[in-house]
Amino acid sequence: MENVIEIRGIVRNFQLGQETVYVLKGIDLDIPRGEYVAIMGPSGSGKSTLMNLLGCLDTPTSGTYNLNGNDVSKMTDNELAEIRNREIGFVFQTFNLLPRTTALDNVALPMIYAGTSKKDRIARAEEVLTNVGLADRMDHKPNQLSGGQRQRVAVGRALVNKPSIILADEPTGNLDSKTSIEIMNLFDEIHAAGNTVIVVTHEEEVAARAHRVIRLRDGMIESDQKNT
Repeated sequence: MENVIEIRGIVRNFQLGQETVYVLKGIDLDIPRGEYVAIMGPSGSGKSTLMNLLGCLDTPTSGTYNLNGNDVSKMTDNELAEIRNREIGFVFQTFNLLPRTTALDNVALPMIYAGTSKKDRIARAEEVLTNVGLADRMDHKPNQLSGGQRQRVAVGRALVNKPSIILADEPTGNLDSKTSIEIMNLFDEIHAAGNTVIVVTHEEEVAARAHRVIRLRDGMIESDQKNT
């Protein structure tokens, strides 16, 4: 099976005044296309930094990162923004929706950057919102939706450009347990449809849904195991 992600020797340091903080200390990681992976680790383990690198929100201090055949470790900010929009769908804990904009327009937003025509944007956004169970909420604004419905809009927005990877950062962090289960069921469906899903979480029950769990500690991979 081909890898959608190949990381070799990834190091990420940050300068704090005179001090160098070593966050990631040489990570090697392959993620095959269509896999469902959870990344776990205590605070300060480097999981947020790793997610920012995987999501092309940041570049490594050293090492290489191949995403879908593109070496992104040496790209400019503009090139990163372009590949991010094309290859990665993000789902955040805080939803990150535009408050004065309808569910439909929130979902359609990434397609504007991708240069999709308005007619195609609306058709695709309607299709995606129907798929995430919000066919009757397309004209609602975020403040007219429950937390779970807002996260469904965010998931729809992540899916809309048909990215290589869905990258979710604590996607159930702001949801009650019943709604969390609904959202995780939705991720199961997304994965079953053939998407590569990477979830960063500190919740064991969320990680249990994934097929593979990678645990970080002190900037290194402590364990990498398949869920049975």
